[in-house]
Amino acid sequence: MSQEDRLEKTNRINLLFAFYERLLTDKQQTFLKYYFHDDFSLGEIAAEFEISRQAVYEHIKRAEQVLENYEEKLGLLVKHELRSRHLEELRGLSGSDIVPSEYKERLNEIVDALQRLE
Repeated sequence: MSQEDRLEKTNRINLLFAFYERLLTDKQQTFLKYYFHDDFSLGEIAAEFEISRQAVYEHIKRAEQVLENYEEKLGLLVKHELRSRHLEELRGLSGSDIVPSEYKERLNEIVDALQRLE
């Protein structure tokens, strides 16, 4: 796996974690935080919890699968990304000549309000 692929995977897991953290067990939350947020190695986590590196690896893999399963069923990340793209498109329209100037301020207010809901 290339460095770019690892970074993309890490970003995806971190985003999924942000949406579904509370649905994970305490152990899954802890291991994912150590591994993906704090950049601990499997060995460092294993030493901290006095278990094997393989056990840590299996806990992390299982937690990743759980996150992906939640996303498959609930789609919160996909919906978030779609909303973000639409909000950016609206923001772009408000700066264009397509929207009459009397509506631009209100359009920006609405976009700001929707972004705060995220």
